[in-house]
Amino acid sequence: MSIYNFNAITIDGEEVSLGQYKGKVLVIVNTASECGFTPQYKGLEKLYEKYKKEDFEILGFPSNQFAGQEPGESNDIKNFCEINYGVSFPLFEKNDVRGENALPLFKYLTEGTTFKGFDFNHPTGKKLNEVLKEKFPQFLEGDSVKWNFTKFLIGRDGNIVNRYEPTTEPEAMSTDIEKLIEVPRQNVSTIVNKNDSNNEIYTGEDDEEVLNCEGNPCNFSYNGKIED
Repeated sequence: MSIYNFNAITIDGEEVSLGQYKGKVLVIVNTASECGFTPQYKGLEKLYEKYKKEDFEILGFPSNQFAGQEPGESNDIKNFCEINYGVSFPLFEKNDVRGENALPLFKYLTEGTTFKGFDFNHPTGKKLNEVLKEKFPQFLEGDSVKWNFTKFLIGRDGNIVNRYEPTTEPEAMSTDIEKLIEVPRQNVSTIVNKNDSNNEIYTGEDDEEVLNCEGNPCNFSYNGKIED
């Protein structure tokens, strides 16, 4: 099985087969518009612009499962992404990415990868870990998606190569993406990153400001304007 076995509904309401991306290098990411990690849209779009001519795609899947940080409808989400971040890569219908009602695609992605912990060198890594321990302890169980902007790198054969948590900035994936782009279509190799090592859970004193834009309402809007 690979990602090509799954269908998804685009943000415009069209059901498509992910088989249309055969032979391409992909990043699949769950997104949200009112999250402290929302500015990663900018980094994702930069990756897309840099590599899209090299058989590279980014597929964004909005979700409202994490502290209600994606409240808008499809048109709201699409307009927000285009106006505030110039997003031009494909977006899909808002849906669950964890739990019983998660998209089958995301069940496949998380069953095929291991949560290896957040990067505590990231400015919000420790905060995010502590907030989840306090507010959403169930999110830290197993290998489920932990928060918005969890990223999965897919090789040309449709198989999972790597998983990156929200604390990995998009540009940090460049080297791995370039390695896959260099793999010829006719000689695709598969690298499945499944690390079973346990990760120590950090206990700190930071607060929950990481859950949104540094503890305050995000400086963005759905009305077509970037607010001060």
